[in-house]
Amino acid sequence: MLKTKIASRSLLPAAILLAALLLTACGVVNRSAYRAPAGTADEPSASFGSVQKLLYEAHETWRGTPYILGGSGTNGVDCSSFTQIVFDEKFDVSLPRNTREQLNTGEGIRRHSIRPGDLIFFKTTRRDLHVGIVVNREEFLHASVSSGVMISSLSDYYWAGRYLGARRVL
Repeated sequence: MLKTKIASRSLLPAAILLAALLLTACGVVNRSAYRAPAGTADEPSASFGSVQKLLYEAHETWRGTPYILGGSGTNGVDCSSFTQIVFDEKFDVSLPRNTREQLNTGEGIRRHSIRPGDLIFFKTTRRDLHVGIVVNREEFLHASVSSGVMISSLSDYYWAGRYLGARRVL
């Protein structure tokens, strides 16, 4: 019994260290996995107003386009394809095709720091993610499963309760 007490006491510091490392290592994504091209992340090339204008133009072009999983055109589009197309056409920025890869793009930012053009992510089910583009501090543009391409409120009960994070790529 004495050996067991001594052995458990010598393991205690290692167990505490391991627990501390695990708790401090929590994170959703690797923040350094992607560096934006020069002139985009550290030196915004467009003002918030011009970013908003381009996003409203994208909304006018795509409004009501139905959500189709795997879709990538005006006959039907899914959320990650929509963000990929908008960033390519409006900002000349290449994004990965799927939401999980987009979640690893750019720089992670806190909810209170979002600005027009940021990607915003939601966890809609246990396994499913959703992505949109911040238009202003209160709204985002996205391809909604229920209503197609639209602008929704970030304070809407459904979206507020499913917020996962935001990434800056502009």
